[in-house]
Amino acid sequence: MRLKKDKKTGEKVVHYIENQYIREYLTPIKLFFMHNLSSNFCLFLDITKSVFKSSIDSNGNFKFYPRLPKLSDCEIIALCVTAESIGIDSENYLFGKLKNDYKAEFPNLIHRSNFNRRRKVLAPYVQSLNQIIADELNQSENAFIVDSIPVPICKIAREKSSKVCRENFETAPDKGYSAVNKAYYFGYKLHLVTSVRGVFHSMDLSKASVHDIHYLNDVKHSGLNNCTLIADKGYLSQSHQTDLFNTVRIDLKTPMRNNQHHKEQFEPIFRRFRKRIETLFAQLCDQFMLKRNYAKTIVGLSVRLLTKFTAITCLQYINSCNNKPLNHLKYALAF
Repeated sequence: MRLKKDKKTGEKVVHYIENQYIREYLTPIKLFFMHNLSSNFCLFLDITKSVFKSSIDSNGNFKFYPRLPKLSDCEIIALCVTAESIGIDSENYLFGKLKNDYKAEFPNLIHRSNFNRRRKVLAPYVQSLNQIIADELNQSENAFIVDSIPVPICKIAREKSSKVCRENFETAPDKGYSAVNKAYYFGYKLHLVTSVRGVFHSMDLSKASVHDIHYLNDVKHSGLNNCTLIADKGYLSQSHQTDLFNTVRIDLKTPMRNNQHHKEQFEPIFRRFRKRIETLFAQLCDQFMLKRNYAKTIVGLSVRLLTKFTAITCLQYINSCNNKPLNHLKYALAF
């Protein structure tokens, strides 16, 4: 568009330029993003096939299908991870873009409802992909961080009328308090354990009202042992600290409260390590839109969260292979 003086009034008004300018300048931009998404999909597909090379057939499927599907299992997983890695968390928007702008790159695109069902069925393989790559990146780690972050489902004013994720009472969301935002919210709480470098180790989803300290009971069965676990004051408990050390030799390090007897100063290096998981939470909320929810069931929400973490782990793996800073996630695909 440009400013042009009106002949009658003498005022400057906005005029839109002709279609030839749009064809000359906007089409190359559209083709650039088209090449970027297709190349990213091929990159994640190669990673998926290399990880599961001993578990898939020649078509990229984990099991036998009487009728061969248009998209293989590996392609379904790669497409999910690709969408999350470039900030597309809506399946409706993703398939609209694929049908309109990327039809040549995806000629055998399946229906969106079929894609949604298959990604839920393939959730264990998505988890395996995430865990295998994360274990490879965490081979020499002996210090980990634990923390939690709110996952709201709806606004607090709609908590009574919302039907999202309420198919079962045991897994239904409830009301909790966020100490960071100093406000109540309605939804779930995501518990996460990462290495001091920010690489995923394990996670769990609980109701919003569940206290952080109860997740330490699950940490004992997460595969951690003979290591240091750094946490905040929400995980301060002498009984849990003793239990973790006696059972799996996990040394829990938390800052002490001001009114405690024999208070010891929290090591500065532990404070610096804790910033890593806080930065990761900021990346989850900003780049991966953790708190924007389109799921209607607890299974759908869990698969979405798992796919987001798998995308993060794959981006960290790409940075590691290219000798880039591990947690520069936005620049991992800039090659």
